[in-house]
Amino acid sequence: MSLPVEPSVQIDSEDKGLAISDHFIIRDGQEYSGAHLLIDLWGASSLTDIAFIEATLKKCIDVCGATLLHIHLHQFSDSGGISGVAILAESHISLHTWPERDYAAFDVFMCGQTQPMLAVDVLEQAFKPDKLRVKEILRGSTEGPQ
Repeated sequence: MSLPVEPSVQIDSEDKGLAISDHFIIRDGQEYSGAHLLIDLWGASSLTDIAFIEATLKKCIDVCGATLLHIHLHQFSDSGGISGVAILAESHISLHTWPERDYAAFDVFMCGQTQPMLAVDVLEQAFKPDKLRVKEILRGSTEGPQ
């Protein structure tokens, strides 16, 4: 079943790449709610250090220009792996680490005038992975498959 889609804002014809009143973004002529980055780190270090991970999340948030509302992290007793989320005024950053595989998965989802792609450099510098992969999904876009 297809639900009707109604535009939530009036779009200015000039593409400024800036957020509009409901924090949707217009970039390169495309309108979307936010950029969702799926970031995989292989061969990563410091995946059981909860204080380091919290500090790294805060640095990502600061560098991206986002607003932290709350962080919750949980460390598992069996593997030392950490799962958590930073709730932002502009959306969230979530993470899951598998230290037994030197692997971490981060989701960085931000709307408005933030710059979520800047989190990639912060994560790379912090965790020093052997391999890093980033996939960007423009959430809320009606421009077809991504």
